[in-house]
Amino acid sequence: MSGIVKSENAAVRTQPPALGPQRPVAWPARTAFRLPNGIQVVLAERRNFPRVRLELFFRSGNAVAMHRLPGLGEMTAAVVRAGTKSRDQRQVDEELRRMGADLGTSAGADTSAIAVSGLAEFLPGLADLVADLARKAMFPDRDFERERRQKLEELRIARTTSGFLGSERMRGVLFGHHPYARLAPTEKEVESYRREDLTAFYGEHYVPENALIVAVGDFDTMRTREIIEKQFADWKGIQSARPATPAPPELKGRQVHLVDLPGAVQAEVLVGNRAITRRDPNWPQLVLANSLFGGAFNSRLVMNIREQKGYTYSPRSTAHALREYGYFTVHAAVRNEVTAATLTEIFYEMDRMRSLPVGADELDDAKNYVTGAFSLGVATLDGVAGQVSSMYLEELPKDYLEKYRDKIQALSSEEIMAAARSYFDSVNAQIVVVGNAAVLRDQAELFGPVTEWTAEGKQRD
Repeated sequence: MSGIVKSENAAVRTQPPALGPQRPVAWPARTAFRLPNGIQVVLAERRNFPRVRLELFFRSGNAVAMHRLPGLGEMTAAVVRAGTKSRDQRQVDEELRRMGADLGTSAGADTSAIAVSGLAEFLPGLADLVADLARKAMFPDRDFERERRQKLEELRIARTTSGFLGSERMRGVLFGHHPYARLAPTEKEVESYRREDLTAFYGEHYVPENALIVAVGDFDTMRTREIIEKQFADWKGIQSARPATPAPPELKGRQVHLVDLPGAVQAEVLVGNRAITRRDPNWPQLVLANSLFGGAFNSRLVMNIREQKGYTYSPRSTAHALREYGYFTVHAAVRNEVTAATLTEIFYEMDRMRSLPVGADELDDAKNYVTGAFSLGVATLDGVAGQVSSMYLEELPKDYLEKYRDKIQALSSEEIMAAARSYFDSVNAQIVVVGNAAVLRDQAELFGPVTEWTAEGKQRD
């Protein structure tokens, strides 16, 4: 007769195995220098795969042009890839195919970027293409009009989604008249774009004095330096003066901002505070506190309002770092009838983080999660490039990447509670609720004075 033989240690095997010691992470050695025209260059050899990633950043994005036109940095980046004086769009695409390469252009609040990834043997050609786009882009009328129409369609769709409307209103509440307050332009503002606006932004901000080049991949550093110098050393241009920006408002007491989205069948709930930038020495404390609170799948917020109460599928909290300021947000999409209950639990978990020390096992789990996620930065070429470029754009210490995991592992429960008290400011938290105002108004009023807004961003009387 056959059967299953049970070992005396069978019960032990039902438990998850203990974590092994953390493996060392070998970040590639970096060579950093400046060209005479002011371009900062960082080269990092990674010889495990025959590819290379070359990124050219400019330390200007949407925020620096907000006084002129919201979203101008993003629109400029979208059209900059559409051809140069020596290459039209078709020729750019053909060269990319020949080199087995991908080209991306983008802009955020503080930076604009041109990036290529391709076979390492084509590094000279990739550098030539990036330099041409950065110095001699033409902004053809046809491509400009196409991108403008596409942006208008994106905005029309976005203004029907509660996630976009919630994020837009939270940024406006937290930053007031500062450029960071604007998440996106209005349709009217996009319609007012002119090709000359893009060429003006390009001429003022796509200049060597404002630039950072990061190259990571399978190359020889000395040879790559020669390639970079050949393509960029004779580039001229001076960074324009940046406009002064007003300080964000002082936020005292809870305020509720109710964005009306008639017919919505659920509510988008956000809670937020201003916080710190990545340059602040307390950034690791905030990152770990956020992971414990709502930044990981096994965090307190997820266990509470998803696993225990079933209010929502994917609640989360995030520590956002911009160049001048940072901010912290909590987000959940919930059924209309549990909007007030969800906010109650969010504040309960915030105050628990602020008042009670985290247990040793929970703290160790969070440390392992944060350091493990950070270690994934060396798993891919794009990951390494992203970590290295962030370090130099944020002007972090030269050993930041190498020491980050040790800093996280050294944090104490007391330091996490101190971070929560500083940055999870439940007393002065700003609340945004997006949904059917007629259904949600009574619940919103339980948490503070309510200001109502339309989906178009207009305040109601």
